[in-house]
Amino acid sequence: MTANPYPLGLRLHGRRVVVVGGGTVATRRVPALLDAGADVLLVAPELTPALRAQVDAGRLHWVPRRFEPEDLDGAWLVQVAIDDPMAAASVSAVAAERRIFCVRADDRTAATAWTPAVTRHGPVTVAVLGGGDPRRAMTVRDAIRDLLAVRLGSDGTASTRGRPGSSGGARGGTDGVGAAGAGGATGAASAGGAGGAGGGRRAGRVALVGAGPGDPELITVKGWRLLTEADVVVADRLVPGLLLDELRPDVELVDASKIPYGPSRAQEEINQILVDRALAGAVVVRLKGGDPYVFGRGGEELLACAAAGVPVTVVPGVTSSIAAPAAAGIPVTHRGVAHEFTVVSGHLAPDSPASLVRWDALAGLHGTLVILMGLKNLAAITATLIAHGRPPQTPAAVVQEATTGTQRVLRSTLGEVAADLLAADLRPPAVVVVGDVVGTLDG
Repeated sequence: MTANPYPLGLRLHGRRVVVVGGGTVATRRVPALLDAGADVLLVAPELTPALRAQVDAGRLHWVPRRFEPEDLDGAWLVQVAIDDPMAAASVSAVAAERRIFCVRADDRTAATAWTPAVTRHGPVTVAVLGGGDPRRAMTVRDAIRDLLAVRLGSDGTASTRGRPGSSGGARGGTDGVGAAGAGGATGAASAGGAGGAGGGRRAGRVALVGAGPGDPELITVKGWRLLTEADVVVADRLVPGLLLDELRPDVELVDASKIPYGPSRAQEEINQILVDRALAGAVVVRLKGGDPYVFGRGGEELLACAAAGVPVTVVPGVTSSIAAPAAAGIPVTHRGVAHEFTVVSGHLAPDSPASLVRWDALAGLHGTLVILMGLKNLAAITATLIAHGRPPQTPAAVVQEATTGTQRVLRSTLGEVAADLLAADLRPPAVVVVGDVVGTLDG
């Protein structure tokens, strides 16, 4: 008789966790480890663009080579995220010798630890063990998540507010088999009955879903529902990683990350992936940071699908152009201060022949100016605004990684913000706000 697993919540803050492999499995698993505060060491010859972005941001350590036994020095947990059985077995053998628990993406029977289907609601974390059946675990997990959304408030206390279908909290790991997750109050359920998603193959279709500015709780209820129905998810770099970690294990994850000034897939290739998967009968979710239609190329993707006869659903998302200032305590409009706000892309310099932005006209406006993708060209942008009449004393702010645990806010003036940005070592993704609203709520 097979022994039941022992549910356990791991407190990994500041503790070394080794992830072996740099592909899509690691892309899905690493965000939950970082959310738990783990000191993540990633060992892999190559990385996906999304993982590379985590490395560049200094959130984890990367050793660009194949696994060696000394990589487990000081480790508390190992996650093997490679599909080579022999290589995975060699890692787990070293872990067993050192009595370090090891999760195996390729073979759960050979693992000493399993990752569960997890849902979080404020301080409450529920991890479901499905007896080795991921669909069964996720079915039970989803039912519990809906119950929590209806019965509990955001602080985990009883409430009559909520609605069925809303997730109500940040989201965690999804192998559907494993140990309980961590949290203030943690429950684990071992599902015994048959379960899983039912029904036959649905007609192929595409959903363009806005994932919001960074906090996984800011995806819409409809967006989350479509994500749970997906067979294929094509995700950008700015998508909250915890959303990917709760996908079904059989979901194909396509990393379409567009690292600024780094490696990227051509838009035409992304369009073709959406069309090809949908025509093959898959339910495809194109998951994009912010809103699909705010500098997200959602319109191009919709036109490509329409030309191929693929039906498309568009789900708006919370755009960072409004959410980032709000998260920093800056309203983009305020009575008596700003009656309008303008959102522009700064990815092209003001003197670029390809730029469609009338920076000279923007300099003459009295309202709020929100600049997305503008850090590289910020010195040229601010100089152009000042040259055309915007006072250099105009308040300005930069909000990096808004709504996440790594959010940073820089407050300055139009004349000084470019230099202050360099001194503070702020990096994309970041939103620049210019206008008197920057200081409206101070004090």
